Parts: sequence; structure tokens; C-alpha cells
Amino acid sequence: MKAGEIFIGGDWRHPVASETYQPINPANEEPLAQVGKGDERDIDLAVAAARKAFDEGPWPRMSAHERGRIVWRLGDLIQSNLDEMARLESLCTGKTLFDSGKVEIPFAADVFRYYAGWATKIHGETLQLRDTAFTFTLRQPVGVIGAIVPWNFPFLLSSWKLGPALAAGNTVVLKPASQTPFTALKFAELCQEAGVPPGVVNVVTGPGGKVGMAMVRDPRVDKIAFTGSTEVGKQIMREAAGTLKRLSLELGGKSPNIVFADADMEAAVRGAMTGIFYNKGEVCAAGSRLFVEEPIHEEFVSRLTDRVKTLKVGDPMDKTTRMGPVVSKAQMDTVMSYIEKGTREGAKLVAGGKRAEAGNGKGYFVQPTIFDDVSNTMTIAREEIFGPVLSVIPFRSVDDGLAQGNATTYGLAAAVWTRDVAKALKAARAIRAGTVWVNAYNLFDAALPFGGFKESGFGREMGSVGLDHYTEVKTVWVDLS
Repeated sequence: MKAGEIFIGGDWRHPVASETYQPINPANEEPLAQVGKGDERDIDLAVAAARKAFDEGPWPRMSAHERGRIVWRLGDLIQSNLDEMARLESLCTGKTLFDSGKVEIPFAADVFRYYAGWATKIHGETLQLRDTAFTFTLRQPVGVIGAIVPWNFPFLLSSWKLGPALAAGNTVVLKPASQTPFTALKFAELCQEAGVPPGVVNVVTGPGGKVGMAMVRDPRVDKIAFTGSTEVGKQIMREAAGTLKRLSLELGGKSPNIVFADADMEAAVRGAMTGIFYNKGEVCAAGSRLFVEEPIHEEFVSRLTDRVKTLKVGDPMDKTTRMGPVVSKAQMDTVMSYIEKGTREGAKLVAGGKRAEAGNGKGYFVQPTIFDDVSNTMTIAREEIFGPVLSVIPFRSVDDGLAQGNATTYGLAAAVWTRDVAKALKAARAIRAGTVWVNAYNLFDAALPFGGFKESGFGREMGSVGLDHYTEVKTVWVDLS
């Protein structure tokens, strides 16, 4: 990989327009390395390479065992390049080096290994319907996959798409967010090292409006796997209608984190911290609406605000930092505008609310912020902020807490905190969300499916269910009469 190049058909090349750009380090506002600025013409070349690799190349035709071995090798290479991958991820996202190196990049390696094991287990069924026919089903790869990923978990969310797509025999064009392209480009190098055939994985960097939407419109692309905002997800649905391509969309969230009066309060306080301040709140599944039952509301908020004061905001490369900067100036301005709206609409600011004093006056640092006495109808309780801003909403009873929790257009994740197993199971069934944690928050595993209800999208990533989106079912009827 050289500065300013993209990866198409197994080769590194400059974009057609020979243009580059420099992502900004959100911790110090300094430009980073030169990155190729692709456009529709580069997508045309990348899709052509992926199409040829699928239609004529060895990848979908090689034995499942060999394909699985290469996917497993990718997981090993990610692990062996962990330090570099983590540093690249933290440089452009602002996430702490601890989060990148101890949590997210290792998790991505696990995803590839998990799906490597599935490569030999993708199969159809034999249906003995009548003596005069031999009937069975096949599961075959979909074809060319356009994978579009956001800037909050650039490589981890890429792995959720690449792992099952490759294990099933598909080819991929990966479009990383323009702010956070480095780990995608590094992965292209690892594909070369692992022996992935040319054209099977292609990486085109550049602005989403041009590069991503060009993939959505291209009739040679069979499926789009997208993670990002609900607004863009709706736009992708409209654009994809022209070719009726398959979609899986993991979109926004305004997840309820519900604490009942009988919960382990200390554990729930820690969970509330993790739910909203992990990765600076730039998490689709962030527990941004904290519902606390009235008998413990006052004490809970007091403990939570005390704990927030100990959260160190600063340089993400510093091992003692627990919260880095938000990803960009635009995102910082968005977060600050929501804080202003919360104050203006009457929410009680009990912690934070300002830019954090870190980075010697440079960087997009925001204080971890808590609003109390929030109404579910306030803007900060209805709209996804995607930053370290928590809305605390008191509730009166189990039914009231569940009703308020479900009073949102989103349905990505939720959590409940209680010592009562019956109450926990009732809540888990009642909450309309793709994931419900009980006495925990933000726990994931490659074997567990993740995705949303309502305007949080459709389709699931990870787990055996995640493979369904990357295979087609074909029925074969052999007449024996």
C-alpha cells in the first residue's frame, strides 16, 4: 500500500482522477496520511473486478475447506498485526488504544475465525417428497457484495460483513467511511498475504455520496450490506429499488437502558456508564435513554454523576485515557447542539455539557454529559445524538418503564437491570429491539446475531443467521419417472 492508492482486482492503483485527501486526527486536528479519493469510475472498475472474480475466478468454486482455511488465515493475520491495526483505528476515530487493541480488533479476528468454521457447513437439504423425483436445495453465494461501513467501528463492522460474505464464496467491494479508511486499506494488504485471489476483496476510499451510492445503483452488485444512519439507510432503499438488489441495513438507535428498583445498583451504574460512554457514545446501540424507577432515581443519579467525574477524557493513545475525542468537528458541533437543545427544552444538566479541556486546546473533546428529569418527548430523548450524552428518565412501574422504553421509532438494543428473573424475562419479551441485555450492556459475540427492529433496520449480522444474507437458496427437482 502506498499513499493515495486504492485496491482493485488484487492491485494497488491510484484513483482514476488521481485525487487524494487527508483524514484528520480528531485528537489534535492534524492531517494524517494521504488517501486515494475514489469516485464513480473507480467503483465501476472495482465492481467489474469483483464481478469477474465471482463469475470466472476460483473463489466460489474452490473447496469449502480451502476457502475456510484462507478466511481463518485472515483472522490470524489480523491478530498478528494487532498493534498496527489498533493504532491505525485509534488515529482516525479518536477511540482509545485500549478499546481498539484489547476489544475491537481482537473481536474482528474472532469474527473471521468463526465464519471460517462455517465455510464447510453451508448446505442445503434433501426432501423425499415422492418416488418419481429427487428433490433437494442448494445454498449458493449471492454474488458481488457492496459493503458500506461507518466511522465509529470501522474495521469491526467491516468484519461482520466480510467474514460471512467470504466464507460463503462471495466477492466484495468494501467502502470504508472517508474519515476512517486506514484499517480497510491495511486489510487489503492482509488479503494479499493470506492468498485471497485477485478481485475477491476490493477497497475503494472516498466520499460516500459518490462512492457508496455508485455501488448501490450498479446492477452488477447483487447485495448491499450497510451500517450507518437511518436517513442514509432510507436513501439506499430508494436507490436500490431500481435494481431490486438485496439489502441488509443496521441503522440508528435510541436504546432504552431500564433500571428497576430491585437491581444491583452498583452494577447498574457501571452498566449505564458503559452503555453511553463507551467509544464516546458513538455507538448505534448506545444506551442513551436511561430509565430509572422512581424509588431509586435520586440515589442512582447521584452515584452515576460521581462516577462520571472520574472518567478521564484525553489523548486516545494514553493508556490512562478512558474517553477520547468524537470523530470530527462536524460531529462535535452536532453533539454540542443537542446539549443546547436539552438545556433549552428544560432538561436538568447534572454533569458535563461543555467541550472537555484536553489536547492543549486542540481536538474534538466533549465532556461526558448527563441530563436528568428528561421527558421522553424531548429532542434529546427522541433523536440519535451519537455522542457522550445521556438522558435520564424516571418511571413509576414495570409497565410504565417498558411502555416508555418502546416509545421510539428505533429498536436496535435495550437492557434491563433487575434481580427478579420473571421480571427480566417479561421485559426481554416485551421490548421491541433486536438485542436485549439483562444485567449487562454492550456485550457481543460472533455467534450471536445483531440487528434491529423498526427504523433500526432489518437483517442480522453475526451468528449462523448472518450467513443467510450472503447465500441464495436454490431448489433442484430431478424427474425420475
